[in-house]
Amino acid sequence: MYNLYDFDKTIYNGDSSIDFFLYSLKRNWSIIKYIPKDIIAIIKYKTKKISKKEMKEIFFSFLNEIHDIDTHIENFWHKHRRKIKKWYLLQEHSRDIIITASPDFLIEPIGEYLSVKDVIATKVDKNTGKFTSNNCYGEEKVKRLYEKYSKIKVNEAYSDSLSDMPMLKLATNQYLVKKNKIIKLTSK
Repeated sequence: MYNLYDFDKTIYNGDSSIDFFLYSLKRNWSIIKYIPKDIIAIIKYKTKKISKKEMKEIFFSFLNEIHDIDTHIENFWHKHRRKIKKWYLLQEHSRDIIITASPDFLIEPIGEYLSVKDVIATKVDKNTGKFTSNNCYGEEKVKRLYEKYSKIKVNEAYSDSLSDMPMLKLATNQYLVKKNKIIKLTSK
């Protein structure tokens, strides 16, 4: 039996992609030129003129400015792993699978640090910000999980959002995480 976890705001206190952008901006001020494009992309997404994937690709285009991306990511996690929630750190993780819409290049290193079984995330080219898979969100999380583990049995699933209900429904025990409060959902 395995346990499934969303990442941002579930076991990580915040949004790792935003934190990574801000961390990158502090170290490379040329990234500031991407902010107007990001604001326009958010407006276009909110008014349904572009997809969430298109908006996120525009957001992650700042990766073009980062040299030695692997060292940059390693340094980011050295500073930000403190944002992994304490309740999660107190558990054993060898049967945990993190499933997230965040980019794989960003989440896989922290998954390795935590010694989780696997990380399933949106596949994003770490040099360009271009997506090489669908956004791992909602139903896509379940699809991607079953592509890797066709006969998986899930004991517990955790998320901060009901948009993860398709993933949560796979588990015998379903939990909603609000900050550091864990609420058991009742099955109907």
